[in-house]
Formats: sequence, C-alpha cells, structure tokens
Amino acid sequence: MNTWNTFDSRFSYYPELGLSLDLSRVRYPERFLSDMEPRMQSALAAMKDLEAGAIANPDENRMVGHYWLRNPELAPSAELCKEVKETVDRIEALAVRVHKKELKGQGGVFRNLLVIGIGGSALGPQFVSQALQNPSGDPMKVYFFDNTDPDGIDLVLAELRPSLGQTLCLVISKSGGTPETRNGMLEAEYAYQKAGLDFGKHAIAVTGVGSKLDSYAISNGWLERFPMWDWVGGRTSELGPVGLLPAALQGISIRGMLAGAACMDALTRSMETANNPAAMMALMWYYLTDGRGSKDMVVLPYKDRLVLFSKYLQQLIMESIGKELDLDGKVVNQGIAVYGNKGSTDQHAYVQQLREGLHNFFVVFIEVLREREGFSVDVESGTTSGDFLQGFYLGTRDALFEKGRESITITARQVDPETVGALIALFERSVGLYAHLVNINAYHQPGVEAGKKAASTILNLKKQVDDCMKSRKGAFLDVPAIAAAIGQPEACELVYKVLVARVVNYPDSFKAEEIGVPSKARFSFVD
Repeated sequence: MNTWNTFDSRFSYYPELGLSLDLSRVRYPERFLSDMEPRMQSALAAMKDLEAGAIANPDENRMVGHYWLRNPELAPSAELCKEVKETVDRIEALAVRVHKKELKGQGGVFRNLLVIGIGGSALGPQFVSQALQNPSGDPMKVYFFDNTDPDGIDLVLAELRPSLGQTLCLVISKSGGTPETRNGMLEAEYAYQKAGLDFGKHAIAVTGVGSKLDSYAISNGWLERFPMWDWVGGRTSELGPVGLLPAALQGISIRGMLAGAACMDALTRSMETANNPAAMMALMWYYLTDGRGSKDMVVLPYKDRLVLFSKYLQQLIMESIGKELDLDGKVVNQGIAVYGNKGSTDQHAYVQQLREGLHNFFVVFIEVLREREGFSVDVESGTTSGDFLQGFYLGTRDALFEKGRESITITARQVDPETVGALIALFERSVGLYAHLVNINAYHQPGVEAGKKAASTILNLKKQVDDCMKSRKGAFLDVPAIAAAIGQPEACELVYKVLVARVVNYPDSFKAEEIGVPSKARFSFVD
C-alpha cells in the first residue's frame, strides 16, 4: 500500500468538532484490528456499564461518573442529575456576579484569581487557562499555588501583594487535608491577614461535602462552597467545579467546553471500532507499546496555547495506567510514560535523539490549522510564521517516520472551548478503554496514597529530630547518636538530610560542623 492510500484509509474526520485523527504513520498490520476486536468490544461494553453507574473502581467501591459532568442525563439518579445541573448554574451565576462587580473584595473589584490546589486540582485549570486565555479581554488574571515550595509561593505573592484586596482565592481539595493545598491556603490566609484583610471575604472552597476544608470554610465565613463528588477522580475533574469555576471566572465559555466534551463522548460511544476515535487511539497505544508500556508517549502540540497539555496528560495517563497489579491481583507493572512540550521548540531540544537515538517512544502530534485571529504578515514572500510552523511539524513527522519512528496525529481546526473539551474527553475515554484492554483499574491510585503516607512519616521524623536537638541544647551530636536518641537508628540518612535543611533555613538556631562529610557531621541547637 502506497503512502497516499495508507493515509486515505487510516484518516478519520469528525466534522461535528472539526477534528481529525491520522493513524497512517502507525505500521500496524490490518489483522491487528480484527484480532483485537473481541477485546475492544468487551472494553466498549464495560465503558457503557461505567456510564450507567456500575462500580468501576472496585478498590474503593465507587462509581466513576465524570462523563455525567457534561451529560447529567446519564447520571443513575434524578437527584445526581439535578445536583450536577444546579452546580453548573451556580458556577455561572457566581462568575456573573463577579464580572458585573456585584461581588467585590475588600480592596474593590475582583481583578485577580488565585487558584490553590495540586495535581488534578491544578493541572487541568492551568492547561485550560493557558489554552483559552484572552489577555486583552479576560475579566480576571489567573495565578496558581500548585506546590508547597515557599519560594514559589513568594514569587506569586510578590505579584499579588499590592492587589490582594482585589484577589479572589479558590481553594480546591476533595478531602481538605491535602498538605500542599492546606499549606498554600494557610500561606495565602497569612498574607491577607498581614495586609489587614479578612481572608474569608475573598475565599471560595471547592471540596467534598463535610470535609475538613468544607468545615473550615463554613466556620470562617467564606464566600461560597462548591462540591467535589467522590465519583469524580482528581485527574478527571476538569469538567466539574474544579475546572469550570476558574474557567468561568476567567471569562471562558464553560458551556462550550462541556458541549465539546459531550460531543466527543457521543462519538466515542460508537460500538463500531473503526468509527470510534477513542477506541482506535487506545488500540494504537496498545500496538505501539506491546500492551505493556514498552514505549513512552511523546506529546508534541504545534501550538503555544497547548503547551501544558502534555503536563496535564502526564497525570491523566500515568496515574490511570501506571499500576503494579491487574484486576486479578497479578503483578503486571503497567504504564505509559508521557513527556513533551511543544513544536517547533522541541525540534531544537530532543528531536535529534527521537530520530537517531534509542527507539523507546511514539509521538502524538497535535496540529492546529488556524494560525491566529486576524491578519498574518508574510515573513517571506507568500509565507507566514504559521506556514513555517506547519512545515516544521510535517517535516519532523516525515523525518521520524523515515527512521521507523511511528506517530499519531490529531488535527484541530482551532483552539476554542469546544476543542479543548473534546480533547479532554478523547483522552479520558482512550485511557478507560486502554485500561480495560490490559485488565487494570484506571480509577484508583494506590501509589499516590503510599507516597502521601511516606511523606507523613518524614514529617513526623522531623518533629522528633527537632525535639531531640532542643532537649540537648548546645551539645554537638553526630547523626547516628541523634537517630538512636529518637529510636530510629536505621534512619541516619533521613536525619542528616533533615538537619542540613534546618541549618540552611534556621542558621541562628541550628549549627553544624563538617557538614559536607555525613559520617563526620555534628549538629547542635542553640537559642
């Protein structure tokens, strides 16, 4: 089959969304689709059951209902349907009050939005904010606390401090106990208090009903509270209050995002595999990674607005698919690593290795046809900057294919709310179908929970070290002695690292000798 015929037969266009899927640069044999058809039909049936309210997350005995966010009529009860619809209406109503200057801060009209969250409570909002921003027309400028890095927090506050009284804060955490988010909230609260402002008059919570954050917001008189439902996971929450509220406040059409997602959901419900873009994409992932994650996914959007899409997809794909055990309890160590930035920038960063180095990846190109709104100047006779961008994309794709490097291309007419919603839905559905093909639970994250527990252990050790040093004020102690004193002689390395950080951050209280040689280092606490 020649290149043109392959392209013609493996190219699919979806006019409802102005999107196309090109699989012509994947060298799968035709028999692959027929061989996989029974398994894909099983996956599609399981997806149908999931949307109907089946317990799709057996580990946590939960339904998985993020598809109901853009089509509430699918929800398994009239009560849930009503709640989702009313929540979207409340989000829009709040945004209107802010934009009409009816809801203000103590310093006047809300002009800034500070979103405090981490993981799924930040990655989606960041991606959407960047993708759909209109710097000259957005009614609010968006900032993020998305980590517990004090220096990063200070960088954001340095910009916001002069206008904190005009800054609305969204604090997003399902449990209300996520340390990074809690820390960001307390840092923000302190900054407001220091500026003589009441934080509660500038704060909104997006959280689980009855959570620690919910109770805190009530007791401190926050402006509003919006729900996070237990049937929506963090990495699939962008089209719920987590993502819709900051988008609406920024001035983005959330109805457009929901409509695009709903349209893609409808397309990906098709039981005809060849006509289902998510089914075909999941099958390509399976083929390209041997059904066991043998290759990484490099996401290259040729559009600056989509630069954060690969970062968003890292969590969606890696947290969903990266699992030690399958549904039968068998050790499988599944996963697809995701990385990428944007074209053509990355052509100058790592395309050299992609073309000639270790063949441990496949590429997902994202092409956007519309160059910009308005006139494009010629940078050469008859050629615009956008022409160059497309040329670099097509050239890179061909250069990689010449060396046996395969790729998938998604082409969008433009970047608008409908397109963004559709892209989110396409990858969500692809993840779910792929997970079924490899027999894993896509909707839990035991590794994340293990990491949180480990971090808690370290924090407890820090407190023990501090107490030990204070109780032996003025004495210089080596690391094994300190570790033994707190009853953790095996934790010498951790004790050393904790104390080095203490010396750097609290030089008036913590002193050290020969700090650069762990076995010789001695530490002391002084008043």
